[in-house]
Amino acid sequence: MTDAISSGSPYEGEVDLTTCDREPIHILGRVQSYGALVAVSSDWMIQHVSENIGSFVGSTPAELVGTPLDTVLPAAAMSRIRAKVLDGRESVNRLFGIRLMDPMVRYDVSIHRSGRHLIIEFEPKADSTRDDDSLSDVYPLIQRIRAAGSLTQVTTEAARAVRLLSGFDSVMVYQFQADDSGSVVAEDRRGDLPSYMGLRFPASDIPVQARALYKRSLLRLIADVNDEGAAIHPQVSPEGKPLDLSLSVTRAVSPIHIEYLRNMGVEASMSVSIMRNGELWGLFACHHRTPRHVEFERRTAIELFAHLFSYELTHLEEQQRSRAQGEMANLQTRLMALMADGDDLSESLLKVSGDLRDVIPHDGMVLYADGDFHATGGTPTEEEFKGLARFLNTTAASGVFATDCIGGQYPPAADCVDRFAGLLAIPISRRPRDYLVLFRREIATAVTWAGNPTKPAVPGPNGLRLTPRKSFEAWREIVAGHCAPWNQHTRHSAELLRVLLLEIFLKITDATADERKKAQERQELLISELNHRVRNILNLMRGLVKQSVQERDTIGEFTTRLDGRIQSLARAHDQLTDDEWDYASLLDLIDLELAAYVGKNSERIEILGTDVQIAPKAFTNLALVVHELVTNSVKYGSLGSESGRLIIALGQDTAGALTIDWRERGGPPVTPPKRRGFGSSIIERFVPFELQGEADIQYKMTGVEARFVIPASYVQFVAKETKRDENADAASGPVSLQGVSLVLEDTMIIAMDAADILTEMGAQDVRIASNVADALREIEANTIELAVLDVNLGSEQSLPVAEKLAELGVPFIVATGYGDRDDLTGLYPPCPFVRKPFSNETLEVAISTAMSHSKK
Repeated sequence: MTDAISSGSPYEGEVDLTTCDREPIHILGRVQSYGALVAVSSDWMIQHVSENIGSFVGSTPAELVGTPLDTVLPAAAMSRIRAKVLDGRESVNRLFGIRLMDPMVRYDVSIHRSGRHLIIEFEPKADSTRDDDSLSDVYPLIQRIRAAGSLTQVTTEAARAVRLLSGFDSVMVYQFQADDSGSVVAEDRRGDLPSYMGLRFPASDIPVQARALYKRSLLRLIADVNDEGAAIHPQVSPEGKPLDLSLSVTRAVSPIHIEYLRNMGVEASMSVSIMRNGELWGLFACHHRTPRHVEFERRTAIELFAHLFSYELTHLEEQQRSRAQGEMANLQTRLMALMADGDDLSESLLKVSGDLRDVIPHDGMVLYADGDFHATGGTPTEEEFKGLARFLNTTAASGVFATDCIGGQYPPAADCVDRFAGLLAIPISRRPRDYLVLFRREIATAVTWAGNPTKPAVPGPNGLRLTPRKSFEAWREIVAGHCAPWNQHTRHSAELLRVLLLEIFLKITDATADERKKAQERQELLISELNHRVRNILNLMRGLVKQSVQERDTIGEFTTRLDGRIQSLARAHDQLTDDEWDYASLLDLIDLELAAYVGKNSERIEILGTDVQIAPKAFTNLALVVHELVTNSVKYGSLGSESGRLIIALGQDTAGALTIDWRERGGPPVTPPKRRGFGSSIIERFVPFELQGEADIQYKMTGVEARFVIPASYVQFVAKETKRDENADAASGPVSLQGVSLVLEDTMIIAMDAADILTEMGAQDVRIASNVADALREIEANTIELAVLDVNLGSEQSLPVAEKLAELGVPFIVATGYGDRDDLTGLYPPCPFVRKPFSNETLEVAISTAMSHSKK
């Protein structure tokens, strides 16, 4: 809520939640004191000024009004302003670092048109001992958002980024809902401040005209709620019209909004619009417990970040749309396969109802086609649906109809709320109207309001008005008779399904005979493929039996050896069928084979490198090769000895081929086999013969070493690196943080990464400092449990902080990018060092060491 409704106003006697929507907040007639305003005519004659203009140009308002602007401002400043106005491509033009009367003071300038006026606003630029390149901070923060994969992750990273850019105590991401209320979907705040996460704010908190201004002016700063501001002189033009300050960056704040912020304990705030497809998606709502002014140049960088964030939101939505299209394409494939087998549409839809539920969540489904009724789950009866169908016939024929409260639009449905409360109707033909209708059951939605959304009108300090809430305690409202809303992505999926079903419906009516013929041909092809695979398996089994007989084993050895090879093939076959005969994981194959023979002795086995997906043809061959290597190692090599170790390294050569290095250590002395049995042939010949790869095995005294090269056509490399050395984790032991941690780091992205790692380890509040003075203040104000210190902080080092922590007995680690750490270890108090760039694992080991030493 933005402005007072005083007694005697035109709204008196009809005060309700729409009253704020009619309040003229764009003509308040004042500016905030951190800036000054000049309004000029088209011929650069001064028409209005703010009463504080004298501190900027040295003249009083009465002396300025009616005079040419170029008699007041220096020629250089006028030249730059004129050039920017002539450029005129933006609704608000910006200039940074202009000098006015005092050559030692620089100003940031905002220029925009308002009716017949050109409004120019000046803000002093704070002195800075270092170059503050605000725009350079934006790109790395956007990169972190691009790496996030969901709306929750994206908005959380965005709140954190805006807080880092602005320096405010707390930042909320506020998303507008369909009823114009707003929900806090993410926040980043100082640890001692209250959380508003998940709260819903009534639509009346941001009235219609305020939302309209947020679409035109994307950033709004309130530097000090106790600032009385400066009045515009004169208040109205000779025609009696006040100055329109809609796009003014220094526009003053209404008394009611000031009271609203004070009730929240806020003394400064900033709102940044989040636009998507030309509409207001939400806001970054920034709050500070003390007055705070953010320079215009940095506000411009924050506004740029909001623009880029809007693009990332759109990109995320496009990804979700693409995913929905992929899911619908898979559903189409399954539907067409079922119908090719002779099932009709109703049978096919019922069979894929589970898959459809994954794409569009629902609790019941009705297919109504050619007067036939087919239902599953929580739905109306056939008689009830016939009445509902007549209601659906009154909706638009060419699109999907969705409602989360069908009882409110079709009263007879209110009696069915025990089975369903909302529906999504998909028309699948034009005449007669046939439908696929998805139903959702009632959900008693507990909406957590940040105050009562039906706040009353009461007498206040400014007369009869709607008072802002005195308390922001949660107020809960239970919404009955509604289902979970059908969101935009669900509706998009439903539209894709509508197109799909229309196509299927036409194919059924126009090409039934042709479809049956194609189905028969596909069936014959599948049977032929099955016969081919069965014959291949039988031939392979025959070869295994024949070759195993020639190894001159006893009956028992022959049985054991043959059984092992068959089991290896069976395990490989199970993996392939689990993946629908697609590429399968090599690491899973190795794990299964090792588990079958060496059980849980994984501490003796080290697997290095990234996982690789293997094509089905190569997979079964590698299964036999790995099986022979493992069984030989158990019988004669390192896995048969308690002190033995096995190292398997997976890599990629310059041609993109997979390399597998098998190295055994610590087993009994190895001697080359005196004869080559079938097992040796499998190891040495299968890869070259079956896959046109390479195989080399050497029987060294220290252990068997083998190298295999699998051509690139049989492999797909997985991006995520797999690390199977479990001893490293076990050696360091789990680290559990609970209290306040400190990160001292002057590079923002590295500091954020370190804070993320500490949070994952359990730290409840991670304070970030970029210099020694800030770090010492944090140590004085908080009980620090652990600290991570960078060595070099630009013009200073972190040594004073390390000495203070050592004095207090607080464990800490030092992160450094220097290669030689001997000088540092002599300079710093005893502590662990970790080399940059650090990882979760290296940082956790160092922290564990630091904390264990502090307890001694």
